[in-house]
Amino acid sequence: MKVLIDIPDAKAPYLMDVLQHISYVKAKPLTAKKALLLSEIKDAVEEMKQIKAGKKQARNFSEFLDEL
Repeated sequence: MKVLIDIPDAKAPYLMDVLQHISYVKAKPLTAKKALLLSEIKDAVEEMKQIKAGKKQARNFSEFLDEL
């Protein structure tokens, strides 16, 4: 199982030390770019779920391109 945990930077070294001392846990920090990418993908998936559920209106492709 994979788990993504968001913790304050000041507490990260302690938690990473604890996790690395557990033999069955493999822990490695994400780079800022990867963390941002994961966050954006999560937001996009949530938006798609809302559109499919009818809670949000989909935009047409030309509006999307204009946003870029």
